[in-house]
Amino acid sequence: IQSNLSESKMAAVQQQQQDMVKKLQTEREQLQVLTKEFQKFVSTRQQFDAQLNENELVLSEFKRLKKNSEVFKLVGPVLVKQEVPEAISTVKKRITFIKGELERCDKNISDSEEKQTTCRESLVKIQQEYQEKVQATQQPAK
Repeated sequence: IQSNLSESKMAAVQQQQQDMVKKLQTEREQLQVLTKEFQKFVSTRQQFDAQLNENELVLSEFKRLKKNSEVFKLVGPVLVKQEVPEAISTVKKRITFIKGELERCDKNISDSEEKQTTCRESLVKIQQEYQEKVQATQQPAK
């Protein structure tokens, strides 16, 4: 009877260990997904940052124009003459839009960092629980 009892205990312990290994794998996969998502957010932010710098440079160039200067806009393969105030307005609107997108990216990055931290903490907790279970099964019964 005791051997049946110890066999069922062993089977239960093995099942618990298998379940914990599955939880570990799931958490690791989730962390990988979150890390890729984070990298995508950072890449997007870098692109918007570059666009912002470019548009701010254009705006500063507009301020250096003389009164009688002409501005042209590239539309497909053709350069089209554009009024200076209209061009300045367009660039300012673009800068405003890009700044809004940068704020959205910053929020996404912050949220993603929080999710990664939570996932890492969960992963460490599961690993500790797993190690404790393994150690408990390796210790001789008293």
